[in-house]
Amino acid sequence: MISRKKLPIGVDNFEKIIRQEFYYVDKTRMIADLLRNWGEVNLFTRPRRFGKTLNMSMLRAFLEIGTDPDLFTGLEIAEEKELCEKYLGKFPVISVTLKNVEGNSIDTAKKSLKDTIGTEARRFDFLNSSEKLTEQEKESYRALTLVEEDGSFKMSDIALEKSLLRLTDLLSKHYGKQVILLIDEYDVPLDKAYQHGYYDSMVTLLRNLFGNVLKTNENLYFAALTGCLRVAKESIFTGLNNFNVLSITNVQFDEYFGFTDRDVQQMLSYYGLSEHYEDVKRWYNGYQFGKTAIYCPWDVISYCDNLRVDPSAEPEDYWSNTSSNAIVRKFIDKANKQTKDEIERLIAGDSIVKEIKQELTYNELDQTIDNLWSVLFTTGYLTQRGRESGRKYRLAIPNFEIRELFSSQIREWFKDVTVLNPSRLEQLCSAFSQKNPEVIEELLNEYLWNTISIRDTAVAKPKKENFYHGVLLGLLSHKEDWLIRSNVESGEGYSDILVEVPENRTGIVIELKYAEDNQLERSCEEAMEQIEQLGYDSKLRSDGMKEIVRYGIACYKKHCKVIMK
Repeated sequence: MISRKKLPIGVDNFEKIIRQEFYYVDKTRMIADLLRNWGEVNLFTRPRRFGKTLNMSMLRAFLEIGTDPDLFTGLEIAEEKELCEKYLGKFPVISVTLKNVEGNSIDTAKKSLKDTIGTEARRFDFLNSSEKLTEQEKESYRALTLVEEDGSFKMSDIALEKSLLRLTDLLSKHYGKQVILLIDEYDVPLDKAYQHGYYDSMVTLLRNLFGNVLKTNENLYFAALTGCLRVAKESIFTGLNNFNVLSITNVQFDEYFGFTDRDVQQMLSYYGLSEHYEDVKRWYNGYQFGKTAIYCPWDVISYCDNLRVDPSAEPEDYWSNTSSNAIVRKFIDKANKQTKDEIERLIAGDSIVKEIKQELTYNELDQTIDNLWSVLFTTGYLTQRGRESGRKYRLAIPNFEIRELFSSQIREWFKDVTVLNPSRLEQLCSAFSQKNPEVIEELLNEYLWNTISIRDTAVAKPKKENFYHGVLLGLLSHKEDWLIRSNVESGEGYSDILVEVPENRTGIVIELKYAEDNQLERSCEEAMEQIEQLGYDSKLRSDGMKEIVRYGIACYKKHCKVIMK
C-alpha cells in the first residue's frame, strides 16, 4: 500500500504541518503578494474555517528571526529568491490569536486577554537580559510577564492597553529593526462581548489596545489582522488612516483563503479519490472571493479524511457544525413576507440583489433585516454571483451544504411557530386518526402558505420530498402519546411515516410525494399505489393495530393534496 501524508484535521500551525508531514495546499505565494503590496495595517476578512489562522502562522514562520529556511523548501515562495533573501527570517514578529478571548463579563474577558498577550510576551524572555535595554525598560517588560500564584498574569489594565505597543518598542530596540505584528481573529472578543452584554467596554479596551500599537508607531514595519467581520472603523480603528481592508469582495488575495478547484482536484488525485470530485464540488464549492471560485477547506479535508477510511462515505455538513448558526435562525425570525419569498428563491437556486454593508458595529448587526443580509454574506452563509452597482451584489446560497443548513433551520423555525397555536395543531393531528383528509389538506395548506417552503429546483426529487417529510413529522410530534416512526422498514420497503395511536389501536401510513409540474392528484395516487404494492402497513399489523388508515400526500411549493384509503 502506498503511504500518503496525513490530512491536517484541525491543524492550523504551519510549522507542524510541514515538519510532521501533513498534506499542505501551498498558499505561500500569498507571502510574496503581501510583501510587494502591503499597507501599514492589513485586515483580511474571511468566514470561519477558511484558513486564516494557518496563513498567519505561515507568515510568522517565514518572517520571524530564527526561522528554519528549510520549512519552505519546495514551496512556491522558495522560487522568489530576492524576497527570501530580504525577508526570510529577518524580522522580530509578535503573533497573537484572540479566538480564545472570552468571558461572561468584561473582567473575565480582560483576564483572558492578559493571558493571551502575556503568554506571547514570554516568548521574548531574552529581553530580561538584553544589553540594548535599560533597567527601566526591562522592568516594563516584566510588568507584562509576571504571574500570580494561580498562574494568571499580574498585568495591570493600563499595562494591558499598552502591551503590544511596549513589546514593539522593546523588540525594536533589542534587534535594531522594526517589528511585524500579526493578530488573528481580532473580532472574536467583540462577538463574545456582544453575546454577554459588555460590548461597549470591550470596544473601549480594544480601541485603546489597537490604537496604541497601530497608530503612528515608528517601531512597526507592518501589521496583519484577520477576522470574520469588518467591524466599523469608528468602533475600534478610530483614526487609522493606514488601514488596508482586504475582504471577500476584493480581487487581491482572493485565492489564498480556501481551496481553488485546482487545489481540490490535486488533493483528490493524491489520495486516489478523484471519482468523488462531483460530490465534493456540489457540496463544498460555490463561494466567490473576488473573482475566484473557492471551496471551504475544512469541509474538503474532513470529507477526504472520511473517504480514506470509508470509500462509501456520503458528504456531510462539517462547516456549520463547528459553531452556532444562531444568525440564520435570527434572520428567519425577522423575515417578513417579502424576505420569506426571497429565502425560498435562494433555496431554489436563484439569486437576489441586495445592498451589502461590509462595515457594521455589532450593535447594528441585527437591527434590521438589511443588516442581517450583510452579515450572512460576510460570514459565509451566502456568497456573491457578481456586483450589480455600488454596494449592491447578487447573492446566492453557495452550495448544497449551506442549502441543507437553511432547510434544517427553516424546519426548526416551522416547528416552533406551529406550537404557538396548539388548538389548530391538535385539530390537524386528530384529523389523521379521525380519517378526515379534507381537514388535513385544508390545515396543511394553511401551514405551508404562511411559512417558508422549499421549492428547490437545484436538487433531485427525493431531496425536495425530505423537506415536506420533515415538516409533517414536526407537526405530528405534537401528539406525545403517539408512536411516530420515520423511514422504518415495513413490508418490502421503507415507509415515509408510520403512526400508532394507542387509545384506539389505529395505525396510520403516510407516503409523501413531491408533485413535479404541480400534478398533485397523480402524485397522490402514486403514493397510495406504493403503500399497497410494498405492503407498508405490515409493520402496523404485526404491532397489533386493529384499524389501518392510509394517506397519500403530494406537495408542490406551498400547495398540497391529501387522499385517503
